[in-house]
Amino acid sequence: MKYFLLLFTLFTISLNAQNTLKFDKRNVQCEDKWIAYQIDKDSTYTFGFIYIDSQAGLTFNYEGKFKIEKDGKFNRLKSEFGNEVRFIKSRLQPNRTAIAEIPETKFKELNIEKTPDWLKAYKTDENSVDRLYRWGYMYNGWNECEKALIYLEKADKIDPKFKGLQTELAFSYNALGKFDKAEFALKKAIEENPKDCYTYKELAYTYTKLVNFEKVEETYLKMSKICTEQNFVQETAYNLAYEYFKAKNKTNFKKWKIEAEKWSKTENQYTKNLNKMETELNK
Repeated sequence: MKYFLLLFTLFTISLNAQNTLKFDKRNVQCEDKWIAYQIDKDSTYTFGFIYIDSQAGLTFNYEGKFKIEKDGKFNRLKSEFGNEVRFIKSRLQPNRTAIAEIPETKFKELNIEKTPDWLKAYKTDENSVDRLYRWGYMYNGWNECEKALIYLEKADKIDPKFKGLQTELAFSYNALGKFDKAEFALKKAIEENPKDCYTYKELAYTYTKLVNFEKVEETYLKMSKICTEQNFVQETAYNLAYEYFKAKNKTNFKKWKIEAEKWSKTENQYTKNLNKMETELNK
């Protein structure tokens, strides 16, 4: 019975710790948050603050370690540097490692403030178009397109003609299935820069998702005349060929397979995939 009670007590302590710290976040979801990594072998938690440096990107500011006592209290351990205050910063690569946001109710126990004083240096020009655009661009790059839109749509209200903004907005909209909004943004981008091939590529992708293949063809023909980025043109032809493959339309698949193959002298992933599709269609 005592053995059972001991196990039950240990299980309860572990369960309380898990309830306090929910490891359900990724690092790209924790900008300006105090976070903890999962428990170490010595039953300690590494913790710190995640923020974005405009030059270095996503960054972790290491603050030390703590243990969770039996009563649930967060006990910050003495620094390995003694009384000396040191900041250890490390650049983060977006990953799927589960981390926990530290509850605000535990800040006092860890002797931390919700917003560290040193963060002020990284919070300049927060409402400038340039900064909003860069943050949106970064979040799009991390496939956090909903978060990207928070920044990009703010920038759009300030200066919709800011270079690259409409195309970046369209990238978010396309990723989120908001194709009508993407089309609208891309048309505005083309008005400002009618020779930007990346914008045309995004527009062709949008029309593909809207199942408006006639518009895809028109966009492709325009690209084939003005684009120096042949990979964008090939990608557009490939996407259209793929749509016809899915529809089992052999005639149009063959037409766009030939178009896609025009844009590379050697075999690449596009041509490999197209050959596999052709084999599948001919079975």
